[in-house]
Amino acid sequence: GGVPPAVDLVLGAAAGCLACVLTNPLEVVKTRLQLQGELQPPGTYPRPYRGVLRAVGAVCRADGLRGLQKGLAAGLLYQGLMNGVRFYCYSLAEDAGWTAQPGGTVAAGAVAGAVGAFVGSPAYLVKTHLQAQTLATVAVGHQHNHENISGAFKSIYKQHGVAGLWRGVSGAVPRVAVGSAAQLATFTSARDWICQRQWFGEGSWAAVLAGGMVSGVAVAVTMTPFDVISTRLYNQPVDTDGAGKLYRGFLDCILQISSKEGLLGLYKGIGAVYLRLGPHTVLSLFFWDELRKM
Repeated sequence: GGVPPAVDLVLGAAAGCLACVLTNPLEVVKTRLQLQGELQPPGTYPRPYRGVLRAVGAVCRADGLRGLQKGLAAGLLYQGLMNGVRFYCYSLAEDAGWTAQPGGTVAAGAVAGAVGAFVGSPAYLVKTHLQAQTLATVAVGHQHNHENISGAFKSIYKQHGVAGLWRGVSGAVPRVAVGSAAQLATFTSARDWICQRQWFGEGSWAAVLAGGMVSGVAVAVTMTPFDVISTRLYNQPVDTDGAGKLYRGFLDCILQISSKEGLLGLYKGIGAVYLRLGPHTVLSLFFWDELRKM
């Protein structure tokens, strides 16, 4: 507390962007792993991406070192919009005293995440398209073939209007709501618990990092199924009316993945999810906490 919500909007956006620059390569790998073998039974499709480290190598061979930063501009735009709005809403809840109530941090985190996800959805859509694009020999999922971020926004808007920019938002809102609730609630509780045990000093950077590491585990476990669904809904091809050709919506996506890829299909890329979310959670919350003190 102690920071005006308007300032938290700027600080949250800055924290998310700083973390994004460092973790975007894992976001690229995560996207490829989640699209690999889409709607195909396990063991029946080629796997150009096998695990996080091999996937990093595959991306570098196909797209060069710069390929690990594919979609960075769209990722920064998304993080700025989503985290700025998310931390702003959470700060409002703090000021109103809602987070002090039982379950208040979970509810405030979920609502703040849902609002942030809706605002940032167009940027996440473009980011997913750009990160999935690669050479035909190692391509997974539908290839949208955008030239750059501005070309992607123009193409989507020209074909499907404003509504097209929010395609896939039905997967994004529950994804970030669940992740945000887990992140903000576990981060606050873990940090306070660690300080109460006097393992680290009150307000120390070590306590913030330890709280963020615990939070990263919780976020990865709860968020991965929603993350897979969100990636699939964003990247699927659409017809001339903007309707998805593979999935009709959130529930249909869950049912199709579960029936054709098995329940483990909902946890595709969980290693990359944690390796990306763990550091991103630590960094974004660490930057946010430190910027608030400043």
